[in-house]
Amino acid sequence: MDTLRAWRASYQLFGLAVRSATIRRARIGVRFCSSSSSAAAATTGPSDVHTTTPTDRRRRSAASTSDKDSVRAIRLKKVEELRTKGYEPYAYKWERSHSAKQLQDIYCHLKDGEECKDQLVSIAGRIIARRAFGKLAFLTLRDESGTIQLYCEKEVLAEDQFDQLKKFIDIGDIVGASGSIKKTEKGELSVYVKFFKILTKSLLPLPDKYHGLTDVDKRYRQRYVDMIANPDVVDVFRVRAKIVSEIRKTMESLGFIEVETPVLQGEAGGAEARPFITYHNSLGRDLYLRIATELHLKRMLVGGLERVFEIGRIFRNEGISTRHNPEFTTIEMYEAYSDYQSMMNLAEEIITQCSLVVHGKLKIDYQGIEICLERPWRRETMHDLVKDATGIDFNQFGDDVKSAVEAARQLLGSSTEADDHVLVQTCPSVGHVLNEVFETLVEPTLVQPTFVLDYPIEISPLAKPHRRYAGLTERFELFICGREIGNAFSELTDPVDQRSRFEEQIKQHDKKRASLDSRSKSIEDKGEVDDYSYEVSLDEDFITSLEYGMPPASGMGLGIDRIVMLLTNSASIRDVIAFPVLKVQH
Repeated sequence: MDTLRAWRASYQLFGLAVRSATIRRARIGVRFCSSSSSAAAATTGPSDVHTTTPTDRRRRSAASTSDKDSVRAIRLKKVEELRTKGYEPYAYKWERSHSAKQLQDIYCHLKDGEECKDQLVSIAGRIIARRAFGKLAFLTLRDESGTIQLYCEKEVLAEDQFDQLKKFIDIGDIVGASGSIKKTEKGELSVYVKFFKILTKSLLPLPDKYHGLTDVDKRYRQRYVDMIANPDVVDVFRVRAKIVSEIRKTMESLGFIEVETPVLQGEAGGAEARPFITYHNSLGRDLYLRIATELHLKRMLVGGLERVFEIGRIFRNEGISTRHNPEFTTIEMYEAYSDYQSMMNLAEEIITQCSLVVHGKLKIDYQGIEICLERPWRRETMHDLVKDATGIDFNQFGDDVKSAVEAARQLLGSSTEADDHVLVQTCPSVGHVLNEVFETLVEPTLVQPTFVLDYPIEISPLAKPHRRYAGLTERFELFICGREIGNAFSELTDPVDQRSRFEEQIKQHDKKRASLDSRSKSIEDKGEVDDYSYEVSLDEDFITSLEYGMPPASGMGLGIDRIVMLLTNSASIRDVIAFPVLKVQH
């Protein structure tokens, strides 16, 4: 390999014979860590401090800001020292011949103590552990694929590279190394290093396994450190990518085409949620970050595309919790000439295929509970589920909102927060009351996959009226583990009915907002009040598109973050979003 020959010919060029009295160590500390140990075990390297006694290591494991600053200062001096001698500690490139996993797979047959001398290999990655004694040093290098040990022997390394290694390489540095492959006497497959080079000098110490990342907020705030210290975190994002890829493959195999719709919109529509508002300077107008992709995708159906989908980011200016992030990812899909029964089948197909790709099976564990994804999934109406849970059939109230509210207050009792009672009291219809009871008492119990069917028309402004039951719509929501995973309709295509529904939605929103404002002084938590403090407007252009004619269709939105949570056994949505929104640190 020409590159490797060039390395061997340039040992003199890269020899870093530097000895600085200001950072000379009385001795090189010993750190024991096999290549199979977790990267989280990697703490500040032995060359970062002047002593390496057990007491000193315990102090560093609970390092304060001043400790981190002192380590950074020492490492900056190393950077300066390297550069004064003409060596750049931030390289441009490194040619790799293998990944760590490839080497582990290819050379697993070597016997203990055996060396493969007929081929040189080149590898690069981050140093996550090191130990040195006498004329030997062992470094654990990790790349994207896994870990491998670097076996460094003074007599084998060119010039004074062994002294350079002990003096300049710290845990956290990104290093390139070349050499032969050898399995040590203790059975550890290693790169028998002939040459190495610092590719990126790390200035800050990696967190300690036991103390560095106990702060959950810090894990989310500095996700890059979380990923370095916890390989399992990286695996979650690999699985996420696999899930998104499988969803896309499934949709394309069924004849759907992927389209893109605006993130900046003149009207925030397709759902009822408080939007983020921004201002366009050139146009001199407010624009909204989309709260759904629905209305523009339906415009595509009007235009003649019959199967469309979009995987995209959605923005809602609402609360943050283990289930909610202000920006999240959904897939929305629309199919002409089908109804909501088709979307139930499609939801089952997408999620089961993702489970098979990730786990190879349809029975999975989520937070200690076995979830069975085998088809078909349970299908029940909202009315029946509420009746089974409470003994009350809300159909009996007809349009008597007052009686429905009183029944709901007795059902909810003291088990809910004060603002929940306010929301029930302000419900403008029996359908709204039914939905509040369902969300509070029934939704958390839907652990196994369940399609909840036939929602009241009052809370479903974009769904087609049920063809058999007055006052209901052909709509379902999918719940797994007590969480809403998807929402689907037989889509409303009548433009006159759609306009009437939108106008009623605006009217009821304004009425609820006014009612909550008048009661806000008695509510300790103003979150629910704030959620209704925005304006709802009618998307005239969407109505116009319907007047040109949209074919009969069904549509569905699935929460990709929540699917990833389910299939990675993640308790919080923040665990599956690389950079979740967090409060400002003071």
